[in-house]
Amino acid sequence: MNALPPTADYDPLYLQGIEKFNECDYYESHEIWEELWTEYRGPSRKFYQGLIQAAVALYHFGNGNIRGARKLHKSVHGYLETYSPTHLGLDIELFLGAFDKCLAEVAASTEDFPTLILDPELLPEIHLNPPAVTPIQSPVID
Repeated sequence: MNALPPTADYDPLYLQGIEKFNECDYYESHEIWEELWTEYRGPSRKFYQGLIQAAVALYHFGNGNIRGARKLHKSVHGYLETYSPTHLGLDIELFLGAFDKCLAEVAASTEDFPTLILDPELLPEIHLNPPAVTPIQSPVID
């Protein structure tokens, strides 16, 4: 008997932000997560702030703002590492490893205005375990 993998019921804004993040729409993912973070007062508040900063770091990197990306790269670890090894379905170590690999040149650069190119093959993605509960679509009846 094959059992379906367990699923979890995550905040819809968290999931919307992940969807935009995985589409490389870092500005929009930051906006969505910021909406969640602004209203949220629970134990995951700094976790959301870390995701927001990760999205903004990637946004800055993609737009050539290497100084901004470098500054945020450092702070993302401070926010997310305290939630390791996993939080809200996110493998923190796996995510930070991919994030660091993507921003390795940014972190290593000592120049104020270096010219670095974002490698699309290295962009981190967020995959939750357990996956999100997805509503079952009702068939359209004509």
